Amino acid sequence: MTAATPVYLDYNATGRVRPAVIEAVAEAMRQGGNASSIHHFGRIARKKVEDAREQVAALVGARPELVVFTGGGTEADNLAIRGLPAKRLIVSAIEHGAVLAPALLHDPKAVILPVDGAGAIDLPALEAALASAPRPALVSVMYANNETGVLQPMPRIGEIAHRHGAWLHSDCVQAAGKVPLDLGTLGADLISLSAHKLGGPQGVGALVLAADLDLAAQNVGGGQERGRRSGTENVPGIAGFGVAAALAKAELPALAERVGRLRDDLERRVLAASPGARVYGRQAPRLPNTSSLSMPGRNADVQVMAFDLVGIAISAGAACSSGKVSASHVLAAMGIEDDEAKRAIRVSLGWQSSAGDVDRFLTAWQAIEAGCGRQPDAA
Repeated sequence: MTAATPVYLDYNATGRVRPAVIEAVAEAMRQGGNASSIHHFGRIARKKVEDAREQVAALVGARPELVVFTGGGTEADNLAIRGLPAKRLIVSAIEHGAVLAPALLHDPKAVILPVDGAGAIDLPALEAALASAPRPALVSVMYANNETGVLQPMPRIGEIAHRHGAWLHSDCVQAAGKVPLDLGTLGADLISLSAHKLGGPQGVGALVLAADLDLAAQNVGGGQERGRRSGTENVPGIAGFGVAAALAKAELPALAERVGRLRDDLERRVLAASPGARVYGRQAPRLPNTSSLSMPGRNADVQVMAFDLVGIAISAGAACSSGKVSASHVLAAMGIEDDEAKRAIRVSLGWQSSAGDVDRFLTAWQAIEAGCGRQPDAA
């Protein structure tokens, strides 16, 4: 009997790499060359970097010269947090650790903004924080939450921040390729991106500026990226990032509609099969591909292992903690009790997801909840 093909439902952890991206990365590696070299090989490498810069800029409506390539979304977040001369940092309680950790390290008095039960930022709290903060302040609010998919009202947040003379940074790592992104309407001064979330290679990202800000480099030495980020460019990774960005832009409307239908069908069937199940952030605008769910009577670590045993990949909240599973700080900020939050899993779909994947997930969900699925001894 042939084993069933594994089902991948963890695109928010990392997207499935596009075949065209693999080819672009391989071609860049075969050709070689340092993008800072002036000979033939260096010029080829430089063209790949600049072509990718234009492709990434086009994805978010930015000027190519204001795209700063980094080693990933975390580095981009750190560069934004540390690179501006802000006298106060104001961040939301649901930020990724790539923002929360450097913000609290850089400014021990950083203001942590609360969210409501749907995961939306408390705008009056933002107004109050900015009114009392020394100027200039830096506000950092993620556009799309990596666990719940909840979207924030970025233009409104930008209007409030700018009225108080503050900069606005937005971690758009999860939003890119899933919802339209345009710097002209988003309201942010800087946004962070990561290639692997939209079908590109891991280990490459970008900080994209809306204007030519005086950004202090955190990596200094060779002066690459117009002095904003020194270090030899990862030409294969950047080339792959560019291809992934171009594909994401071209396919976004149709893909968002398709995965949105799949996600909505999955949630509808889960709630019908399990009256005690809960979907977090469902009442708010969300990414079309993301669902944060809790299963009655089963902790998230047990669920993740049980799903994996039947060939289905999901995650318990964020997948950035070296495999550890703990109660989500995002759900805690939304007022979810710790015991319930420990039962929450994240299902995230992408370009290879199908109706058959949803069917298999539902079959496994019902078996695991009933206690008759292939579960580890800890169950």
